[in-house]
Amino acid sequence: MTTTNDMIYSVLDNNLSRIAGIEGAVLLSNDGIKLSAYLLDRPQAERVAAAASGIASTMKAISREIDGGRVIRQLVEMDDRYLCIVGCGEGSTLIVVTSRKARLGELGGEAVRTAQALGEWLATPERAQAPSSPSGA
Repeated sequence: MTTTNDMIYSVLDNNLSRIAGIEGAVLLSNDGIKLSAYLLDRPQAERVAAAASGIASTMKAISREIDGGRVIRQLVEMDDRYLCIVGCGEGSTLIVVTSRKARLGELGGEAVRTAQALGEWLATPERAQAPSSPSGA
């Protein structure tokens, strides 16, 4: 029996393995919780998920402030790596890490295509606010 995680991993592998210099990817909820990882060990994937959720949240807040609409993709260039952050569905984010060997157009395009392919599996609704209790309760 094929599980959702198997299908997600298959989509990640089929799409991201084409990117030169691919080093890994993490799928995370908007709460920063790792949903799945590709080519990264669990502790590293969880740390990347937690840190990248802050970047994704900040970009969404900036976009709301300037009426920019949906944030499609963010690219972070480092001395030795690229980090591409793409929204997946309603409440999830895909983080792709590559070496500097990656071509930016290929990285951005494959990351967006992968996020679109995963959107139906990764649509994680944001947590609802807890109802406030009446005073005196």
